[in-house]
Parts: sequence; C-alpha cells; structure tokens
Amino acid sequence: MTLPHPRRRRALALPAGMAMATALALLPGVQAAATAAPAAPAADAAALSYVVNVTPGHAPSATVKRAIAQAGGTIVTSYDRIGVIVVHSSDPGFAAAVRKVRGVQSAGATRTAPLPSAATTDEGAPQVLSAKEVAAAQAADGQDPLEKLQWDLPAIKADKAHEKSLGSSKVTVGVIDTGVDDTHPDIAPNFDRAASVNCVSGKPDTADGAWRPSASESPHGTHVAGEIAAAKNGIGMTGVAPGVKVSGIKVGNPDGFFYTEAVVCGFVWAAEHGVDVTNNSYYTDPWYFNCADDPDQKALVEAVKRASQYAEKKGAVNVAAAGNENYDLAADEITDPSSPNDSTPGDRVVDPSKCYDIPTQLPGVVTVAATGAKGIKSSFSNHGLGVIDIAAPGGDSTAYQKPDAPAESGLILGTLPGGKWGYMAGTSMASPHVAGVAALIKSTHPYAPPALVKALLYAEADRTACTKPYDIDGDGKVDAVCEGSKNRNGFYGWGTADALDAVSW
Repeated sequence: MTLPHPRRRRALALPAGMAMATALALLPGVQAAATAAPAAPAADAAALSYVVNVTPGHAPSATVKRAIAQAGGTIVTSYDRIGVIVVHSSDPGFAAAVRKVRGVQSAGATRTAPLPSAATTDEGAPQVLSAKEVAAAQAADGQDPLEKLQWDLPAIKADKAHEKSLGSSKVTVGVIDTGVDDTHPDIAPNFDRAASVNCVSGKPDTADGAWRPSASESPHGTHVAGEIAAAKNGIGMTGVAPGVKVSGIKVGNPDGFFYTEAVVCGFVWAAEHGVDVTNNSYYTDPWYFNCADDPDQKALVEAVKRASQYAEKKGAVNVAAAGNENYDLAADEITDPSSPNDSTPGDRVVDPSKCYDIPTQLPGVVTVAATGAKGIKSSFSNHGLGVIDIAAPGGDSTAYQKPDAPAESGLILGTLPGGKWGYMAGTSMASPHVAGVAALIKSTHPYAPPALVKALLYAEADRTACTKPYDIDGDGKVDAVCEGSKNRNGFYGWGTADALDAVSW
C-alpha cells in the first residue's frame, strides 16, 4: 500500500501553498491538485543554506568565522549553546571547504535547490465544515457544539478526562509547524504569544503575528493547535487538553518546506521560552531519510538532534508523527522515491537504522502512529517494532474505519484559519493527540521532568495487541505486518494514548 509521492508530510489533507503530502489523496473519493506556491524571499537566488556544527557552548571561534568567510559564506545566526551555525553561501564548494577547518565537526547544505526553492506544491483541501453545518450543531450537556463529531476524544478517553481536569494554563505546548492563527475563537483563549515566533529563516522573528500562516499557506499548524488545546468555551470543538496553553512556532516556509535551519531555530526557541511539550508533524526537508554516510545529511541529523535534545534538557517533551507511507521503519531497507523533494527526487534504497527520518527517529523523541475510528492502525500510518512508541487517533477513510454515529467522518476535526473548522487525516493528526495527553500529564505532575512524563505516557497507554492479519482494504492481501507482543509492538508501540489516566495517576 506504499504509494510513491513527492514532498510527503505528516498530514493527509493539506491546503494551498504547501509542499506537503496530500493525505486525503490516499483516501477514496478525494482528489488533489497541484499549483505553484509563492517563493520565500532571499537575498541571493543562487545561494544555498548550510548548517556548520562546532563544539557546543561557545561562540564560533575566530578561525571558524574566518574560514566561513573565506569559503564564501555569510553567517545568518549562531546557536552557540548547541554549536550550530546557520550560513548562506553561493559557492558550491562551501561545505567541502569548511569541513576541513579545525573546530568544524560537520557541515552540510540544508537543501538542494537555491534560495528560494523553485518547487511546485502538492495541495489537498481539508474538508471544511460549512457555516450552515456549524450553526446547526447542537451541543450536548457539558460539550462544545462540534464535540459530538469528535470520535477521537472518547477513543482516548479525553471526554472522561475533562470531567476531572482540562489541563493547566501553566503548561504550554509548542506547535512547531506551518504557523497558527491565534485569532481563531477556539484558539485565542489559550494562545501563548510570548512563546510564539516565526523561525522560517533560521533566525527568530518576533514581530507581532509573524507566527500566523498567510492566506496562501497551509492551515496545518492551526488544525494541529486546535486538536491539542481548542478551548472548552461553548464554541466549536474541544481539544485534548482544552485548559493548557498553545504557541505557534512557525518553521514551514511559503513553499511548504521544513528546512533544517528553521527546525533548529524552532527547538531552540521552545527550549528557551518555557515550552513543556513540542508537537512535530513534519519531516525535515529535503531528505525523507538522512544517511550518516552522506556528509551533508550527517550534518543535518546532528544539527536537529542537538536542538531537540537541548529542548528536552530544558524541560520539553518532544512528540513527532511517524509518517504516512505505510513504511515499516524497522525493516532492513526501504525504497524512498521522494528525496530530495526540493529539486529532482529519485528512487534510493535506504537502511532506516542508518538513515533517519528527523525528528521522528531521533533519540528521546516520542514517535506516534495513527489509528482510525475502529482503533486499528490507519491504512497510511508508518509502523515498526522499536520505532513506534505510542498510537493515537489520526483518522482513516470511512471505507476502512467508519465511526459510530453521531460522528460522520473518519477523519479528525480541527480548527482552520479564519474561524473555521474542518477535517484532516494523517499521523500529523495523531501526534497532537499524544502531545495533548503529555500536556495533561505535565498538568497533573507539574514538576515531572521529560523522562518521567514519557514514562507515564507509556505506562498509562492502553495496551493494544497487533492486528493480524492486517488487511485494511479487505482485498485478501496483507497490507502490513505487525511484530511484537500486546505490551509493545510495531503498530501501536506501548499502546493507545489514554487521557483519563493522564489526569488520574
């Protein structure tokens, strides 16, 4: 069931302006289109962006600075605490030259197309609820009007958890994504402006509203933010943790690419602005898998690893989506047809134990698989014994997993820019459910370090046995193989996230 597709991300339904996977294009009856996206501004269209990794804890030495300049590079910013320097250069030999310099541990191009990227985008429209549908929604006692459509909340017992706790306003979840519309009536009450930023250039932009997506950009981050913390306020829907704060950390550029320098900036920002949980529903472009035997890709892995570990050291639990290709991430080899996705991709065979999807496969990151309305692994969700840590609702086609009434869609309801609501699907939608549960754990145990929050997250998960045989489309052929026991396996990890236990233990 793995379908070759360029520029795939973690959501199965995405809007204009994104070079992300068209999630719903995998689902029956949904079509996708392709259009050109506006280019990100750049001083030199022939330049590439690079990360240069040096010893953490100190500013770049005079030797390194001089070498960068001599090799034709311009320093954009330097994250001294983790030893990552962001550089622009038009010299194609820049990285090779700088790698020879004393004090440089690794260096690599963060993209394969010049700044700005010349990509077109794959877009898919979220299924937006009409104004009439929203107005007609009637709230049940104690519920928001659209909550009856959210089959995903009872699937993780979030509805029961809300009877005990909505989460603490002292806890912030950072949505490292395409931006968040903080003017949305379901997000505004819980939005943390002080912890929000635009990191697209690799350097923090704190201008008011810089974290918002433009009208032509993806609503992905706004959807994720609502899944996590849409307020229980008598309007619209309810988030998994409707009492916690959410911030927008924008790292996706107008073309929809999540480049290393932006992701590094996002994690460092979260680390230094009191973020308790980060949600990461993307992979770091342009390589789906970054291989250690390639000097460029090795440098990208090192930079993002340093940044994510710095965020965890400063108190953040990092949660990431597993991906939507139905890959077995524990397999001996995987054929990746989509890399590099910002120039000309081609088939390559990789060993996922040596070539990493980042941040998903980085040490310490909580890796989330998706389930559908019947609690079974979603048709698209990546899997893999020892890679998947936990599972949560990410939606699936109603042809495969149909929810019980009154819910109508097998996808996940979320907030959309402009005060709207709509459905999307993907491991992008599963990850924020787990981020929300982690925020509830942090609310219940405010002094718990990330290691304890993760331990509780896994211990409290509902053990979910392998689905065998896994023939999700009913054609008589096995679509994926689950390995492991009920206590831990390749489809569901330690089990399905449990929000009620998060506020009870």
